[in-house]
Amino acid sequence: MSQQPVLLPYADPAFVADPFPFYRELRQEGPVRRAVVIGGMEAWLVTRYEDGLAALSHPQLSSDVRDASDPRFAERLPTTDRESVLRNMLRCDPPDHTRLRRLVSRAFTAHRVAQLRPRVQEIADRLLDEIVPTGRADLIESYALPLPVTVISELLGVPVTDRHDFQRWTDDMVLRGNEPPDPARVDGAWRRMRSYLTGLLDAKRARPGDDLLSALVVARDERQGLDEDELIAMAFLLLVAGYITTVNLIGSGIAALLAHPDQLRMLRDDPALLPGAIEEFLRYDGPVNPGIARFAREDVTLAGVDIPRGATVLIASAIADRDPEQFPDPDRLDIARRDNAHLAFGHGIHYCLGAPLARLEGQIAVGTVLRRLPRLALAVPPGELRWRPGGLRGPEHLPVTFTAGAPA
Repeated sequence: MSQQPVLLPYADPAFVADPFPFYRELRQEGPVRRAVVIGGMEAWLVTRYEDGLAALSHPQLSSDVRDASDPRFAERLPTTDRESVLRNMLRCDPPDHTRLRRLVSRAFTAHRVAQLRPRVQEIADRLLDEIVPTGRADLIESYALPLPVTVISELLGVPVTDRHDFQRWTDDMVLRGNEPPDPARVDGAWRRMRSYLTGLLDAKRARPGDDLLSALVVARDERQGLDEDELIAMAFLLLVAGYITTVNLIGSGIAALLAHPDQLRMLRDDPALLPGAIEEFLRYDGPVNPGIARFAREDVTLAGVDIPRGATVLIASAIADRDPEQFPDPDRLDIARRDNAHLAFGHGIHYCLGAPLARLEGQIAVGTVLRRLPRLALAVPPGELRWRPGGLRGPEHLPVTFTAGAPA
């Protein structure tokens, strides 16, 4: 295997639109590859399913960014209050991870999420009520984005009217392509986000409600294990992670169906296939691309490849989830696929806490579109869709046409 890092070509529109042929070549060349990835950082890509599964539970692969030796990884974070940004459960290991996850896990159990179904359905129908008479829409801007934003805002107790602000700040902090982040822009976005969250949490402290952020404020003030930085970092993580990947799941899923009319017809004819279809969307073109970062606490060996201490390891779920050793005919969209144990939500103790909510929102969002928008079709040629060029993959816009005024 060559020791020269391969560049993931985010500047190439063809790669951004369809990275999977390139990924297939990487996987065929070797199970672990050095690469220059998002933001110009260097990482070791784990490209095969079984190796990725093992790496996600490897005891010497940490989730804590402070274990990374590559300064370019830290550059993606604000220089102001950098430590406080990291005080969330996504970027820490046990015992802190165990403590923080326990504080919020009850809000995301399958049972609690199932209780949200009527409200999520109500939001989906209300958004489509505004779209249906027009006969055309951008399903990202009008539907896939506001649906999960509204759901997570209500769950956390965040005014949905503030969504444009926190979406803009989030966008300024998300890496795009190979270019290193602009420190001034990242710092400015984080300062505004932190100020907003501080004010919001102070308001919850003064007048608590029946929402998750109010419960976390109580936990903080009753000394149940949260300090102030952890409280702010948790609020930031839940707010941002609670919607951004679900937008991409919904958008990419609908785009995949429109590109595969046979699968679209199959799903319309048999809505019972919808839960399996969501899993296939996650496997086929998941919202995190190329994958999940870990950091080597010590020198480690993965799939026979020696990786030095401090290296960034990227478990490339987008590549591993098309591994033919695990998924027969992996480049084919198959909404009836069985044994679809993809890595899009991770694995092990860091398995995505919000997976039940994302699945519910995806099922309702896609199912309601298929039910209420007859003759759904792209309004532009497929090659004109623009895709996000960074670590969060999904269509930036999804212009569609459909039969206007169709009954619900």
